[in-house]
Amino acid sequence: MERLNYHHLRYFHEVAVTGHLGRAADRLNVAQSALSSQIRQLEDRLGLALFDRVGRTLVLTEAGRIALDHADRIFGAGDELLAVLRQTSDARPPLRVGAQSTLSRNFQLQFLAPLLGDAGRSFTLKSGGHGTLLDDLAGLALDVVLTTQVPGEAGFAAQRIAEQPVLLHGQPAWMDHRSLAALLAHAPMILPTESVIRAGFENLCARLGVTPQIAALVDDMAMVRLLAREGVGVAVAPSVVVADEIAGGTLMTAPFDLGIIEPFFAVTLPRKFPHPDLADLLAVHHAG
Repeated sequence: MERLNYHHLRYFHEVAVTGHLGRAADRLNVAQSALSSQIRQLEDRLGLALFDRVGRTLVLTEAGRIALDHADRIFGAGDELLAVLRQTSDARPPLRVGAQSTLSRNFQLQFLAPLLGDAGRSFTLKSGGHGTLLDDLAGLALDVVLTTQVPGEAGFAAQRIAEQPVLLHGQPAWMDHRSLAALLAHAPMILPTESVIRAGFENLCARLGVTPQIAALVDDMAMVRLLAREGVGVAVAPSVVVADEIAGGTLMTAPFDLGIIEPFFAVTLPRKFPHPDLADLLAVHHAG
């Protein structure tokens, strides 16, 4: 069977990314007619059109989107190969970390702490949605994803690296209540949209027969922290989110056990050649 011409695939990838034949030709330093011919040969090989022309722009067809996804994976694997082979030199490639957008910045900093200050180690950090980050991990664009959820898809490995109780944190003025039910009923709540915490909080309120006042639903823990600091309400979050404010006396923690635990996972994709810093980093944070 005739093999796929990866030279054609590289040209297709460049055109797909730029969305313009002329700009892609300039970047590849080839004639536009030659590039167009290469794309047609790839389409003939696949038996499908990869682009629709809309005005002067090329738009991917459904087959084109599938081809681009596979091309990203193929060339991502090539980039990983280069990174692995370059480990024989003094320079290491950066550890590529993805972090769920709702994850506490303080927790991210704690996870990366062993790499800080080490001139021989570096990292890149990308924040995003759970599904998007897992797609990047599967496509070899990331080495590890930090999240509060275990992936439902097969093939990923999720290591529980930490867990923290979820508590109530707010300015002292909000904390003058003798019972958890009274606090939940009378103080406005700042609630993250993250599923583990929100589901646990809703179950708690139902169990106590309380209808809480929701001041804000926020999908970013950094904003939960800022709103609590500004006195908007009481934050429902792990203490690590507001550790600096608690230490400085700006916020205090209510003395009530909510019975909610937030887990933290490091999700990886089993590889024959993982990043050399990854195993050591996961061992440091192993939750046992």
